[in-house]
Amino acid sequence: MLKALGVGKTFLFLQGPHGPFFDALGSMLRSAGAQVWRVGFNRGDEAFWSDGRTYIPFVGHQSEWRRDISSILTDKGVTDIVLYGDTRFVHAEAIRVARDMQLRIHVFEEGYLRPYWCTYERDGSNGNSKLMDKSVQQMRVELEGLDLDLPDAPARWGDMRQHMFYGAIYHAFVLLWNRRYRNFRPHRALSVRGEFKLYVKRLFSTPARAGLRFALTRRIKRGGYPFHLALLQLEHDSSFIEHSPFASMEEFLSIVIEGFAKGAPPHHRLIFKGHPLEDGRTPLRQQIADLSRRFGVEGRVHYVPGGKLATLLNHARTAVTVNSTAAQQALWRGLPLKAFGAAVYDKPEFVSEQPLAEFFANPARPDSRAYRDYRHYLLETSQITGGYYSQRARQQLLRQVADMILAKDDPYDALSNGNAAPRQQLRLVN
Repeated sequence: MLKALGVGKTFLFLQGPHGPFFDALGSMLRSAGAQVWRVGFNRGDEAFWSDGRTYIPFVGHQSEWRRDISSILTDKGVTDIVLYGDTRFVHAEAIRVARDMQLRIHVFEEGYLRPYWCTYERDGSNGNSKLMDKSVQQMRVELEGLDLDLPDAPARWGDMRQHMFYGAIYHAFVLLWNRRYRNFRPHRALSVRGEFKLYVKRLFSTPARAGLRFALTRRIKRGGYPFHLALLQLEHDSSFIEHSPFASMEEFLSIVIEGFAKGAPPHHRLIFKGHPLEDGRTPLRQQIADLSRRFGVEGRVHYVPGGKLATLLNHARTAVTVNSTAAQQALWRGLPLKAFGAAVYDKPEFVSEQPLAEFFANPARPDSRAYRDYRHYLLETSQITGGYYSQRARQQLLRQVADMILAKDDPYDALSNGNAAPRQQLRLVN
């Protein structure tokens, strides 16, 4: 009889995406013969973990976390830790301890190629990813002999409504039933009550926002003017906080509008595209209006909230961002791109190094062949078809990622060593 792949492994799960994905993944790893535990930090974590026998509540102060995680890892004989995002305090501390103990670290993130892919890496993600130190030429060498029919960049998110739904449920548990976790502190500055209110508001305001967005997008498309697209992200997102040079989104808005005012031809426009999960905690529309007047480009700068990105990207001249993963859709379309923060796609072959005013005046085009090779590399390694939130997307993700977690090599080493497993690059249909 063949030995189950998980025998001898003990996984410790920390915080994951809102919803049941981590619970389903833990069940699958148990089926593979592994032991699985979960540390929860609030009632929302506890609600989405179905096996109470393997659930470990952390109810102490953050100052006690490093001591407690060290004890848990030792007492349970943990070999692997699994987490979503690597920068929030409890995860960053756990990673430091795990590295000292030479444990394997599995990091999930939203897809670098959104929306129909999720990211799975080891040791770090985004600005801490191994991709940061790998050149396109190194990727090309490792891809030799592989021939993948690459799918087109999808035009829309696959499960945004489910994402908002699980976020609202999670924060409701924390808000209403969190007495056991009196010392819990969220990893974001906003209170749990504030987060819950914004999730609910966003759920109920979706139809109105969609109508406004449709009208604004149609007006831009029918305007007949050349425009540049600035891809906004969440000011409270870890990629912006940890891997950008800006202390606030307003700093980014100011630099972009000033560069546009100095360099763009007078008949060009600038469109700021809001993040799909933007919830109003930052007054972006007002900030953009104020800065446009300040730099003398009032009437040439517009803001469009959330929604589909492809509709505007298909008509844009360039794209500008801090380090949003949405920039990959711009590169896939061959648009000149300017980025300011650390990003896994920040390679000299396809991200402009021009000063911003010069970029708006005469943008350098990316090397589309280099980007295609880069994207091919991601699809062969860390980008897994599926999603965390809708049931169908989770099922597709679980079909592939459990085996990757149990494998000896991480996705990047597996490809370079010639041990990469066959991959499913299937288009999901909502």
